[in-house]
Amino acid sequence: MGKANNGTAAPGAGSSLADSPQWQAFARAADAARLDAGALKTIEAAGLCVDLTMQWQSPALEEAGRALLEARGLAAARDALFEGGPVNWTEGKPAWHTALRAGRTREAPDGQDSESVREYARMLDYVRALDKAGDYSSVLHIGIGGSDWGPRLAVQAFGGPAQRRQIRFVSNIDGHSLHDAVAGLDARRCLVVISSKSFTTAETLHNARAAIAWLRNGGVRDASAQLAAVTANPSAARALGVPGSQVFKMCDWVGGRYSVWSVAGLSIALTVGAEVLIGMRAGAEAMDQHFRQAPVGANAPVQLALAGLVNCSVKGHNSLNIAAYSARLLHLVTYLQQLEMESLGKRVAGDGQPVGVPTAPIIWGMPGTDGQHTFFQWLHQSEDGAPVDFIASLQGHPGSPDAHRMLLANCLAQRQALLRGKSLEQALLDVAHIDDRERALSLARHMVHPGGRPSTLVVMRQLDPRSLGALLALYEHKVFVQSVVWGINPFDQWGVELGKRLATGIERELAVPVSAGLVDWGHDASTSYWIDRYRSHAQAPRPRHAGLPGVAAHL
Repeated sequence: MGKANNGTAAPGAGSSLADSPQWQAFARAADAARLDAGALKTIEAAGLCVDLTMQWQSPALEEAGRALLEARGLAAARDALFEGGPVNWTEGKPAWHTALRAGRTREAPDGQDSESVREYARMLDYVRALDKAGDYSSVLHIGIGGSDWGPRLAVQAFGGPAQRRQIRFVSNIDGHSLHDAVAGLDARRCLVVISSKSFTTAETLHNARAAIAWLRNGGVRDASAQLAAVTANPSAARALGVPGSQVFKMCDWVGGRYSVWSVAGLSIALTVGAEVLIGMRAGAEAMDQHFRQAPVGANAPVQLALAGLVNCSVKGHNSLNIAAYSARLLHLVTYLQQLEMESLGKRVAGDGQPVGVPTAPIIWGMPGTDGQHTFFQWLHQSEDGAPVDFIASLQGHPGSPDAHRMLLANCLAQRQALLRGKSLEQALLDVAHIDDRERALSLARHMVHPGGRPSTLVVMRQLDPRSLGALLALYEHKVFVQSVVWGINPFDQWGVELGKRLATGIERELAVPVSAGLVDWGHDASTSYWIDRYRSHAQAPRPRHAGLPGVAAHL
């Protein structure tokens, strides 16, 4: 962050989306479209089947969408994305995660591997050497945001009894996070992986130093030997004590929320195998090729994006529910929250003016069928509801075919119920046995489902590394298409920076001795009150906390 636009033109700069005739035609077509599931609309892409049948449809909407994408310059923007152009135009950088999974970039002469390719191969060689030697029984992964969610997602999806090493994740600065993570681990058999693109992230560095103290107090003579780092700032990692041979360099042109495709997959390879990383990248590369080559009407990311534009910017739905019918996709929602909300959570276009239409729905959810017992009541019968992306696979656990049949039946039934709803006449049939007609009518009204709620169904043959990679790339490209239409930059995150800067100052103020007396902090009344209250509490005498050896003093 922090580098201003170096003169690179923003796509669509000076062109207000809301005022454009193509947008107005698209909005009119969306308002007139039907939501009746009368015409099957499925797209096969990179081993996935994307079913958009239960989204708003009409020939006029399809044509208006094509004209809108042409007017907003999608083709040129997509070429720039894949060719390493400065698509992160506020910082003048590429966002070249697609090059990582293709295993090639322009940064090296013909016939030579690029630095990113060499670093990835070096990382895989490191993992294979540790596997061959039987080194380490556990991994302590320290990172936050994009350095955390990808590894969490992949390990949860493909871990289990066959997992090669136990892994614990530490992301939160809350002291309980590290204390709980290291509990029960043998420090002498634990590799600490520190993942941070900048290697300046306050939470990650604080937790890393505490983890090093834990290693030393756990009997490790050379704590540095048990450190590995993933970063675009190798010198900072070496300064912390990580051996240079165990520092793996990320490229500066890969955004944090896309880092799972880079050497940031180190912890994935260490715990569930290098073949998982290789499979994920292959699936993502297949989706990349589909996105580049498929025509608009048969392009899964493009059509998913257009459906989202209708629901958010035309129909006014301010959230999107993700319902993955797989217990192993526990962390998919949080991964997509960062991908979508950090990328699209912006209100101004390339010219600095408001976009003029609603952007960036809230992403939320949890795996089915747990969600059915949590928030599906709201989805079915609240005043507004929300569109839903259902995600399922045709094949489940081989030892539980009956369970998977029930799981898939619930997925299909919930989706159908959201669309069809239940009329008062249908509800009255359910209470026909009640003799008191007024009571029956009153009860029936509570059973009415409005229906007319749009959804998409994404189906994989089975959850494997290739299908997960394709799924993540599907959503990446959906986000990119929507950013092009809205005219916003999906690769920066200026909104994160303000709170970080304020926190630095407040942290210093919290440490001011109580003996200094009352201080005019220059904050609002509430913030000043809690600074003073914390100082009084934190600096009052209290019993020593019995924490883990060598950790408490560093938290």
